[in-house]
This record gives sequence, structure tokens and C-alpha cells, in this order.
Amino acid sequence: MNALVVGGTGPTGPFIVNGLLQRGYKVTIFHRGTHEIPEIPPEVEHIHGDPHFRATIDDALKGRTFDLAVVTYGRIRFVAEALVGKIGRFIGIGGVAAYRGYMYPHVLFPSGLPVPTPEKFPVVASEQELRFSYLIAITEQAVLDAHPTAAYFRYPYIYGPYQLVPREWCIIRRILDKRPYIIVPDGGLTLATHGYAANMGHAVLLSVDNPKASSGQIYNCGDERTMTLRQIIEVIAKEMNYEWEILDVPNAVAIPSRPYAFQETSHHRMMDLFKIKTEISYSDIVSPEEGLRKTVQWLLKNRPAPGDEVEVRLQDPFDYAGEDRLAAAYKESMQRMAAVPFNIDTSRPHPYAHPKEPGQQRDHRAR
Repeated sequence: MNALVVGGTGPTGPFIVNGLLQRGYKVTIFHRGTHEIPEIPPEVEHIHGDPHFRATIDDALKGRTFDLAVVTYGRIRFVAEALVGKIGRFIGIGGVAAYRGYMYPHVLFPSGLPVPTPEKFPVVASEQELRFSYLIAITEQAVLDAHPTAAYFRYPYIYGPYQLVPREWCIIRRILDKRPYIIVPDGGLTLATHGYAANMGHAVLLSVDNPKASSGQIYNCGDERTMTLRQIIEVIAKEMNYEWEILDVPNAVAIPSRPYAFQETSHHRMMDLFKIKTEISYSDIVSPEEGLRKTVQWLLKNRPAPGDEVEVRLQDPFDYAGEDRLAAAYKESMQRMAAVPFNIDTSRPHPYAHPKEPGQQRDHRAR
């Protein structure tokens, strides 16, 4: 059996490639060759080319056939078209940003995605609404039109080695720079499905193992348990043996948190995993805490240099002077709001009556 992996050197690629090798496949990866990594064994064939254009895809794969294609990168709809009649089965990787309201929750009423969001929830249906999400959605349909037995996975944010936009670095660098606090929006309590790279590679491989059950299906995927942003920060700080203050700032003004909060809203983005768990028996092989610890360890060993391309992609200016000004304004505002008087019993006694004697109409609190 021979398999083609388009991509293969991103966060989930090594897990998919090595998982296919363990299953007896002869593996070829098709990528641009700009990110060669040691986790890809030497027996894996490399085809270097550009998977973004039909002409370059056709040229790179001319005369080749495969039993399986796992397409994680490039313009997937073009790859799907180019592989018609040349493969036994197609597995594609897209993203959860296809859902209506994922990027802009206020287009929905009531605003925000359902929690959790199932695969049957509508995707963006027009380029006018949001071109980015629309292209993700039409790619899914193009894959299933070209390959009716395909399986398609909607990836969430992936954390782990080789993430091109590792939001964890924003938190790690602030610890390395010995910041006394970190700003979080709305308590850092928003829930958004993420997936550790090894877990998401495992999810894709389950489709390889269960071709009949996953035929023609689209799956949400992600870790079974989702941590809040606050919990993520706590795990990272503990792994680095660091203590700091977490400043709970209203989302509207928590501007410094945007790169690591990864969204400009406090609406939840929780994906429903019922389908993938019941149809192909997905479960995490690495806990979110362990995955996050491994991510921290990898980033500490492979530290981006200040101002390099990783930090440019993250769009985090690490403007500590600005953060200090915001923190000072926040603390001053909290003091002023705490001083506002209210005519309310802050002890909040239990609302139900607790009579002391039989037949007593009112208890000692007149309840």
C-alpha cells in the first residue's frame, strides 16, 4: 500500500506520516520543501512542489497513483480535483472557521455559536458574508463531490511542535521576560476547542482504520476536554515554575491579550465531538495538560528570536509599557467601582425557609 501525504511537516504531519508507516504504508510527502524536519524518517519519499496551484500539482504528481491521500496543506480543492482517478481514498483537513458565526458571532441570533457546535450547524454560504470562511466551506464540498468516499476533518487551533502561530509563545515569553502579571479578557474564562497535534493526528488515522464508517463524513475534532485561557496560562506558568498575577480586564479593552486569546470576542467556540467519538471511536491519547507541557518544553528548546517571523505572525508587539498603563488604569477603575455604594445584602442568605419549630409560618429571617 502506498500513501501520499500533502504537507506532512506541520504540527500533525509527523504523527500522520509515522502512523501510516506503522500501518504498513509506503509514504510519500508532497510539500514545498521549506520545512524539512527530523521527525520524518529517511525512508519517506519527498516530492517538492507547490500544492497551491492546479498546474504545479499536476506537474509534481504526473504519472503517480496512490492507495490513499491525506491532504493537510495547500489548496485542497485543487489537490482533490487533480487526484481524481489516481487514488483509492481521500482524507482532507480543513478548519472549524467554516461555521457561520465562528469568526463574527454577532451575525447569529442570539449572538454566538451553539455550545457545543455540531457538524450540522450551517457553514458560511456566500463570499459576501466572509470570503475566508466561505472558501473553507466550499473546499469541503469540492472534496466530497470529487471523492464521495472521502473523510474530512475540521481542525481547531492545533498546539504542539511546528505550529506556525504558536500562541503559547506569547505567554512563555512574558514569563521569560519576568512580567509581574498577564492581562486576560473577561477572566480568561472563554472556552474554545483546541487540539494537541498528536491527538489530531490520531483522529485522522482513525479514519484510515475505519474507511467504511468514515466514508463521506465530515468531523469536528479536538481534545475531549477544553481548558479555558486562564487554565492554559496556569498550566504554562506552573511548568515554568513561575508565579504572577492574572489581571481580569474587560474584553473590550484587553487589547494586549488578542494574540494569545486568539479571538476578539468572549463568545465560546466549543465543538461537538459526539460524531467522531461514536462513529470512529475517537478519544485523546494525550491529556490537554500533558500536551501543553510538551508544547512549552518544545518552544523553550526552539525559542523564536525576538522580532523574528514567528513573532511577526503572532502580531504581538510585547508592548510592556502599554500593558503597564492599562494595568494601572484597570486597578484604579476597580478601586473606584468597589467604592460605589449599593443597598443590597451582600451576605446573600439562603432563600428558602428553615423553620425552627413545627407550624412556624416564618423563620428567624422572615422567610
